[in-house]
Amino acid sequence: NIDFETEPIGKGKNGKDVFLRDIWPTTEEIAEVVQSSVLPDMFRATYESITKGNPMWNKLSVPENTLYSWDPNSTYIHEPPYFKDMTMDPPGPHNVKDAYCLLNFGDSITTDHISPAGNIQKDSPAAKFLMERGVDRKDFNSYGSRRGNDEIMARGTFANIRIVNKLMNGEVGPKTVHIPSGEKLSVFDAAMRYKSSGEDTIILAGAEYGSGSSRDWAAKGPMLQGVKAVIAKSFERIHRSNLVGMGIIPLCFKSGEDADTLGLTGHERYTIHLPTDISEIRPGQDVTVTTDNGKSFTCTVRFDTEVELAYFNHGGILPYVIRNLSKQ
Repeated sequence: NIDFETEPIGKGKNGKDVFLRDIWPTTEEIAEVVQSSVLPDMFRATYESITKGNPMWNKLSVPENTLYSWDPNSTYIHEPPYFKDMTMDPPGPHNVKDAYCLLNFGDSITTDHISPAGNIQKDSPAAKFLMERGVDRKDFNSYGSRRGNDEIMARGTFANIRIVNKLMNGEVGPKTVHIPSGEKLSVFDAAMRYKSSGEDTIILAGAEYGSGSSRDWAAKGPMLQGVKAVIAKSFERIHRSNLVGMGIIPLCFKSGEDADTLGLTGHERYTIHLPTDISEIRPGQDVTVTTDNGKSFTCTVRFDTEVELAYFNHGGILPYVIRNLSKQ
């Protein structure tokens, strides 16, 4: 706890003060030692044995394929469906017609609320998935350790035990109401029921949707659950961009408006009147949203750049990249 510039670090044999600068090697001295001591043979010896120095590694079975061989029984690594049924031509803007509201949120829904995190709860859809595949409860592990399995992560999206969904009338937890049946289900189970019947879903939210640290699964998870759009008062900057990257439409209510002021309960069905030709969509343009009970309101589409419009036209950033690579 001294000032090395003005205070000595000790005394020499001659009784004189010794400062750090007196014993600190010069750049030239360090270079000389490296030149004489760090020799090429050291690296050759290390890398020559890298393929034969670990018996456990050497015993691993490696298929002689250029493509990765997915193990359908693995609960840790699973082939994601991002490129399933992908065509070489962009699909264009997707319609959102008569969509149900999967979740109705207030302000400050964070990426921690949305993204799978922490231990896998014993009564969660992810736990059920693992138990059906013979995984003991003690081996559930965490969502973070299983982030390479989209089946687990999709089930863990919106599974936060402290999430507040207005459709649940004050009941806190990772559940929602399946509007057609009125049943209370886990968010994942409700999403899959909508998806299996070919119904689109949207999310209603307040201010600062997606605030907190950026998490890629906060956008991947809703996409895998079938969410087509999020209508919020405002978005956290990076999360809004991530939603676009996964093909989800971010829309903002007009200033002074939100779901409550417009009298939206989340039990309505929503149609977003977005042009079906990408050339007719402009960054930040207004669109009309109508409901099946006669309500109509204007939102701003938060595609903020031409590049984001290109992502949306391709169905997301991943197919956009693949199509561009295939042309090279």
